[in-house]
Amino acid sequence: MTDRLNVAVVGAGYWGPNLARNFRASTDWNLATICDLDGSRAQRVADSLGGVPTSTSLEQVLADPAIDAVAIATPARTHHPIVLAALDAGKHVMVEKPLADTREHGAEMVERARAGGLVLMADHTYCYTPAVMKIRELIADGSLGDILFIDSVRINLGLIQPDVDVFWDLAPHDLSILDFILPGGIDVPVVAAQGADPLATGKACVGYLTLPLSGGAIAHVHVNWLSPTKIRQMVIGGTRRTLVWDDLNPQQRLSVYDRGVDLELQSKETADSRAANISYRLGDTWSPALPEREALSNVAAELASAIREGRDARTSGESGLRVLSVLEAAGASLADGGAPQTIQTAIHAGGTA
Repeated sequence: MTDRLNVAVVGAGYWGPNLARNFRASTDWNLATICDLDGSRAQRVADSLGGVPTSTSLEQVLADPAIDAVAIATPARTHHPIVLAALDAGKHVMVEKPLADTREHGAEMVERARAGGLVLMADHTYCYTPAVMKIRELIADGSLGDILFIDSVRINLGLIQPDVDVFWDLAPHDLSILDFILPGGIDVPVVAAQGADPLATGKACVGYLTLPLSGGAIAHVHVNWLSPTKIRQMVIGGTRRTLVWDDLNPQQRLSVYDRGVDLELQSKETADSRAANISYRLGDTWSPALPEREALSNVAAELASAIREGRDARTSGESGLRVLSVLEAAGASLADGGAPQTIQTAIHAGGTA
């Protein structure tokens, strides 16, 4: 299948222009229209791309039989009705993070796409950066060994959002990355969340998430709007190697350390770790070469491939729903003084996410 697919970008605010630019440059797509309630805003984006049709009517866009897919870049509270309308019109859908404003809405979107045989893709952009795609590869091929721990930090002196707390604003990035790089996704039973609001804004501005992983491993996510320094870093410790991803270091985003702790069991029969000899391994450090390609160009290519191959996108609606499930359970934990809360996995009584 060589013909280009037709896509409409819905929303010309902050993220929409980035989507439009990448769809415009893609060999897989024809950017058919830019839709926004503010016609002048849509026109400015269209003019910046050398001229693209615009519309202020979502209904007209969805009624166009030539449109194969819509890419939604509107506030999270609007995702549910727009996505359902697009799916009901037979369109494939990509929607920016978070998938929806509630888990219930996200589950309905996933079910509707599944029933219609349509692709519902979450725009978890970080998952398509060359660095994160390489991390996924290194974990999958066993280069790091079994995962022991993951520490993720995303802090900055950022804008305090009026409608969401720091967890809903920043943690979707880290959670979507964990879901992408871990075999089987975020398959965790509980989450604990601690947050603070030292400025009395009415919402958590500093937060910590703790998630137990399989095999006794643990993941920890730190998000913060109040830090004067900007850090985007993830440390993944394995039984063979440890990886550090520093997103703000363009010269060496990934570093792999052949360092760690080795346990040589004295008794293989009992395999008692208390009787183990502990030694420290200090080996080489290397930095994998990464291709230079904008993440959103990979996002556009993945959406086209999923549609043409009739498969789920690598960041599917189910992936977005798993992220929402963790966020909602984290909110319950926060309200319960940090007590661990069960993460809901069932879409409804008869199915699972």
